[in-house]
Amino acid sequence: MPKTIAELRNPMTIQSTAIVSDGAQPTDATKMHPAVTALLAGIPGEAAVEAFVNAQTFPLIQPGVAVFAWRGEAERVDLVRWIHAGIDRNAFHRVPGTDLWLLELEVEDYGRFEYKIAVNRHGHGHEEWMLDGLNPSRAGDPFGENSVCSTYGYQKPDWTEDQDAPGGRFEHITVESDAFGETRHEHIYLPHGYDADTPYPLLVIHDGDDFVTYAGLRIALDNLIAAGEIPPIVVALSQTRDRMGEYPRARRHARYVVKELLPALEARYNLTTDPAKRAMLGASLGAVASLMTAFRFPGYFGGLVLQSGSFILDERKLRGRGHPVFHRVARVVKAVRRAPELPATKAFISTGELEGLADENRALAEFLDQKGVDVQFQSAWDGHHWHNWRDQLRSGLMWVFQPTNNES
Repeated sequence: MPKTIAELRNPMTIQSTAIVSDGAQPTDATKMHPAVTALLAGIPGEAAVEAFVNAQTFPLIQPGVAVFAWRGEAERVDLVRWIHAGIDRNAFHRVPGTDLWLLELEVEDYGRFEYKIAVNRHGHGHEEWMLDGLNPSRAGDPFGENSVCSTYGYQKPDWTEDQDAPGGRFEHITVESDAFGETRHEHIYLPHGYDADTPYPLLVIHDGDDFVTYAGLRIALDNLIAAGEIPPIVVALSQTRDRMGEYPRARRHARYVVKELLPALEARYNLTTDPAKRAMLGASLGAVASLMTAFRFPGYFGGLVLQSGSFILDERKLRGRGHPVFHRVARVVKAVRRAPELPATKAFISTGELEGLADENRALAEFLDQKGVDVQFQSAWDGHHWHNWRDQLRSGLMWVFQPTNNES
């Protein structure tokens, strides 16, 4: 039978397992992708490798397994992922006598993750991180682009694709902020057909411009509103230049949102005064800012969409997180613990199983439920990424804006 990819490193070793990572159990060799099995059945030459690479779309995907390929001269090649609160490495194995490197990785179905390839050509200290040149799938964030692996069964939600739905429009407002001693410029999304005589629900999004750029927010809003899955809403796209400093120090930020941004919005747009139809949304530290604003000013927002929040509920975990931002977040959570219960509030909490924050967000969901908040929790096999937050937007917005039992 053909050798597994792992065996290629030492052809004299005969095993029945493929490469493993993340502490997973060995992959049965019969799970190998048929194209890899065919390639390894003989002694691959340059022509066979060229044909193999040109005939495939990488990574090769089948249930529970993804196969990655890289070509070139190197001393070591790794796939690197930002998961479990750190950097995860999985080594490629070179096919002897060729410039082809392969990695067979156990994965969960119906998921995705982002990665880069780390190539060491000249020994220690000379590593280069790059996109996967054999994989056209990309995802952007404020730090650049990553390659994307979509595992077996994953499909990009159709409501994130352009469906020629009637489009909303963006406007700009200026907010004079005493809280920060500066003038802030915010963008506003108005739904198609906005009517100044009609009061609209409101959504305030932390890092809102980034949600437009990296999470396809505009297309999602247009599609969900056109389909009637959420009502037409006005969306304030709040953006800060210093999220690491502002969001964990939540006092001034909360005052800005409630006492400065909200009055500026009310002065210009016709917005409902019903807290049940007002919500805040944020991811990572933006989720911390959303939660803290709700507790510092209860009764203004009756909905919270908290995605992959950088929460610290168990202070013992601070020992593994030296950055001062986590200590500030822990103090924020302490303040929330002491606060009284919120007025009628619905919260949607989501996380990615590959994050280092999955357990903390589960604990937050349980904590808010005990605080009397109506909570819906959702998880995906994904990381701390904008496309993870994009994919869960529909569920979050439908949860916080769906009518309650006493509404028509």
